[in-house]
Amino acid sequence: MSRSIRAAALALGLALVAAGCGGSDTASSSDGGGGAKDDGTFTAGFIYVGPKDDFGYNQAAYEGSLAMKEAVGDVELLQAENVPETAESEQVMQNMIDKGADVIFATSYGHLEFAQNVAEKNPDVIFVHQGGLEGDNQLDNVGTYFGTVYEPVYLAGIAAGATSETGKLGYVYAFPIPQTLANINAFALGAQSVNPKATVTTISTGSWCDPSVQSQAVKTLLDQDVDVITQHQDCTKTIIEATEAAGAYSVGYHADASELAPKGWITGSEWNWGPLYTDIVETVKAGEFAESDYNGDFRVGLQTGDNPFVQSAYGSMVDDETKAKIDEAKQRFVDGGSPFEGPVLDQDGKEVYAEGEQPTYAEVETMDFFVKGVVGKIG
Repeated sequence: MSRSIRAAALALGLALVAAGCGGSDTASSSDGGGGAKDDGTFTAGFIYVGPKDDFGYNQAAYEGSLAMKEAVGDVELLQAENVPETAESEQVMQNMIDKGADVIFATSYGHLEFAQNVAEKNPDVIFVHQGGLEGDNQLDNVGTYFGTVYEPVYLAGIAAGATSETGKLGYVYAFPIPQTLANINAFALGAQSVNPKATVTTISTGSWCDPSVQSQAVKTLLDQDVDVITQHQDCTKTIIEATEAAGAYSVGYHADASELAPKGWITGSEWNWGPLYTDIVETVKAGEFAESDYNGDFRVGLQTGDNPFVQSAYGSMVDDETKAKIDEAKQRFVDGGSPFEGPVLDQDGKEVYAEGEQPTYAEVETMDFFVKGVVGKIG
């Protein structure tokens, strides 16, 4: 079976709260295929690195799990919030398995290593990880999945660049992993497509969710004449509220948080996990995981037509001309284009992608540089 990102996707982004409990049986398949237990019950476990009501990453995943349950029907849910990206998460996942979990959704980037550890000890349980890549530790009962997050972020960058009065945008992010770097770069390139002089000043918080650090980051950016702020954080509430209170503009991420910024909300990008979660669960229930696209590193984007990361609603300041430019760029991506189609230069002016050249989805997953116009060091 394939262990690379699927060709179709390339060609075409600790409180255990049980909403239900399953039996003690494990999945009936022993080859990584999955399947319902002998008594007919099926249980899915979800672990989140933060709270399920964070107006961000974890809330989007939690809401996706509920949408999946509604769509599938006969599935029990086990939910765990505030699960750290440490070995402690292994016990949480094992507890879910002991309660009857047939599939575990490990939803945070840093959960992958620990999910793989538990998977090795429980070959009859399927593990799917949100965002990472399997690497060298490839197991028949483990897969990863994600959407091409940088595509809608580029589109949001167009709206931000057109709205900004100073041409100075701000980006608060957690860690310099390829996904955050790709998002920052895409946002900058989107803004520069309508304002070539636009810059994006970055601040790394070193945490997926630290409200006090986030609040200070907003202040620091605003003090530098930044008038549009976006982010790659799990919890988005603090940044959006602080930006709104200062009279600046917000671009959301992970979930629809427009209610937090009635005056300054430009747009955003958000997760619609329900359909993908549903297909994964139905695949596991049918005992077909081992031979499915999910057994590996599965990525979907606008080129496939089913990207789970979608655009958020527009604010009133986004005019029809800007919307038309966004629609044009989106269609370009649907037709096989990329936010990173060359020429693309790095911070130092060195050409990374030549004119007409563009990285594959897989190559974007290893991005390790800032593009020209991004202010700040990686780290």
